[in-house]
Amino acid sequence: MPERIIVLTGATDGLGRALSRELARRPATTLILHGRDKARLDELASALSDAPASVMTVSADFSELAQVHRLADEVAQLADRVSVLVNNAGLGGGEPDGTERRLSADGHELRFAVNHLAPFALTQRLLPLLDRGAPARIVNVASIGQSPIDFADPSLEYGYCGMRAYGQSKLAMITTGFVLARQLDPHLITVNSLHPATYMPTKMVLQSVGHSIDSLETGVAATLRLILDPELDGVTGEFYDRTRAAQAHRDAYDPGIQQRLWDLSTRLTEQIR
Repeated sequence: MPERIIVLTGATDGLGRALSRELARRPATTLILHGRDKARLDELASALSDAPASVMTVSADFSELAQVHRLADEVAQLADRVSVLVNNAGLGGGEPDGTERRLSADGHELRFAVNHLAPFALTQRLLPLLDRGAPARIVNVASIGQSPIDFADPSLEYGYCGMRAYGQSKLAMITTGFVLARQLDPHLITVNSLHPATYMPTKMVLQSVGHSIDSLETGVAATLRLILDPELDGVTGEFYDRTRAAQAHRDAYDPGIQQRLWDLSTRLTEQIR
């Protein structure tokens, strides 16, 4: 079996940490785990040190695009190809990240920057490695909570709400995923997005909502399916609610909105390299 090289962002907490543990159990696997806090990354790597998989770590703050581009360079130094990119890192709609409007280091609304612009830029930068790792997969950990994109005010200077910002960022991730899926040969690279579970008992959910609905195991199983299941070879441009094929917000399928969002995302992420 050829070695599988998996890049997982947001690996130190919640769903990402649970995915790290599950993926590390698999032999012939190299994990490149991303986090914002190097100390927490080191602790995670230590916890996985006895696992069959090889574990490497890279750190970057996704609120700054220069760090995202640096992260892509570091991944290219660690691996000559990538089998799977899992875009999991993100901010929720409330606590522990706050409910007030904040800006990223580059001046973008923070949730839009971290949840959409950062994975958009990282994906674009890693496409050559994914192409060399073909057949490869891009998995976007999105949400069923989606809000229309306000192109007149994408940074939500007016009428700001944390959940609205979160929903806008996740719809943006899904929509550009659909566009990218059309651009790529599905025999080489597939692109799919999912809502892994509803209100898993993660720090993000418990501090913001106060209770959980689905188990963490539900989200792990749904995401692992998109990462590993051979039945999904060649399947691309889909949105899943857990393990079921589902419809995203109608705007995600609108060609005009797709093009406007792709152009906006490209412009905002190419400003800083």
